[in-house]
Amino acid sequence: MDWSSILSDAARSAIGLETVIYGLAAIGLNVQFGYAGLLNFGQAAFVAIGAYGLAITVTVAGFPFFVGLAVGLVGAVLLAVLLGIPTLRLRADYLAIATIAAAEIVRLVVRSSTLREQTGGSSGLTGFAEGFYALNPLPRDTYGFGPWQFSERLTWILLVGWVLVALSCLVVFLLMRSPWGRVLKGIREDEDAVRSLGKNVYAYKMQALVLGGVIGALAGFVFAVGRASVQPDLYGTELTFFVYTVLLLGGAARVFGPVVGAAIFWVVLSLTQGVLVNMVNAGYMPSWLMTSTQVGQFRFMLVGLALMLLMIYRPQGIFGDRRELAIDAR
Repeated sequence: MDWSSILSDAARSAIGLETVIYGLAAIGLNVQFGYAGLLNFGQAAFVAIGAYGLAITVTVAGFPFFVGLAVGLVGAVLLAVLLGIPTLRLRADYLAIATIAAAEIVRLVVRSSTLREQTGGSSGLTGFAEGFYALNPLPRDTYGFGPWQFSERLTWILLVGWVLVALSCLVVFLLMRSPWGRVLKGIREDEDAVRSLGKNVYAYKMQALVLGGVIGALAGFVFAVGRASVQPDLYGTELTFFVYTVLLLGGAARVFGPVVGAAIFWVVLSLTQGVLVNMVNAGYMPSWLMTSTQVGQFRFMLVGLALMLLMIYRPQGIFGDRRELAIDAR
């Protein structure tokens, strides 16, 4: 087997585009679930709103790139408010049901043939990312060293993406050590106790849902620009479950837990993909057991198994604290 290529691809995955996207989405989910105890199973909807807000504004409406960014952020805020108004006064499981349904509604709406002229239907939209790459100050070349060598376009999006990750982590770090963050963690532990101190629990939950949704929209921007296209089936419920895997792997209620979890998640996926493909091609894996076209499905089965084992034996994740997983679902 070509171990050099396998390990090189895995090393690239540690700082690659997928790690940035899922890291940002998990940081937003960490605010909602890790710190506030909100069971949001619709983070994919916020990612999709950010991506489609940008794509539709630039491609269909013809506005500049930065207007598309503003539209995506406003869309994420509106979605969080619309979800929060009927659900945040209820038990946590109602929010989970509402958010997973909302994510599917968003996906099916942008996939609808009725809105094909606005959203591109099942084919999606392209032609909106050039405004971003026009800002690239890097000359045409290859940048990096060792296995971490990227084209100027990929280097530019990775640079911007990791700056967004760093800024998001800094914002979460500062907020969670402020009085606002302490109230939020108190709500996660026992919202009745926080309410008895005169705090508006509903308002704090809404703010956490909005903040997490906005960071999720940033992930949508990177997702859309990195691929230079948006396509509705990329924002299915499996995206949310992968984000939960990333968050739980790194550790909920830890500032850098989502980032570390995203890096480990994609390194493991890359290693699994490389090893299995090489085993199949080298004849070490019998064809009746697995073919090269089945490797992708099998590695995600391993992800599900790993998540089950993680929740059984170490639910707090690698850097997490079991006490941080307390959720008041009353």
